[in-house]
Amino acid sequence: MSKITEYFQETKTELKHVIWPSRNQTLYYTIIVIILSLVIAYYLGIFDFIFSQGLQKIITP
Repeated sequence: MSKITEYFQETKTELKHVIWPSRNQTLYYTIIVIILSLVIAYYLGIFDFIFSQGLQKIITP
């Protein structure tokens, strides 16, 4: 039981050293992640469409 208590005490101590981002930074990073996710999804969607059309032309006589 003492190891669990020690673990939580050490965790609490380490969390005091963390530099948390500001609200503006968090919003900015969230917007970047959403935009990059949409760009990558669009990019993968284009390749999926191209490959499925190519495969369909190969399979169908």
